[in-house]
Amino acid sequence: MTDDDTELDRLFAQARQERSQLPDDLAVRMMTDAESVRLSRLAPPTEAKRRSWWHLFDNVGGWQGMGGLLAASAAGVWIGFSAPSFLPDPANYLISQDTAYLVADLGLDTAYLEDAE
Repeated sequence: MTDDDTELDRLFAQARQERSQLPDDLAVRMMTDAESVRLSRLAPPTEAKRRSWWHLFDNVGGWQGMGGLLAASAAGVWIGFSAPSFLPDPANYLISQDTAYLVADLGLDTAYLEDAE
């Protein structure tokens, strides 16, 4: 193994003594490319100004999120205008009423239905 080590040392010493020069045009091209890369990193990114609506779209989840939001909003408006009978009418809460209604709790007793026949 020492023979290999001495051979390697000899090759490294020879490589240190030989100073090969780059061709002039290659060195110029390398320096030009390095300068263009350096300047491109120094320049701030030029991003087009986005409108605030696009930020809203991104925050909601893109077009898929906006589609879900639109569907839920449409369903809410639909239920608000044509509410099912078991939901109270919100317009009645806005209008003051002088009459109070008392609803009796009939429970599970159905005897009152038998008298109706």
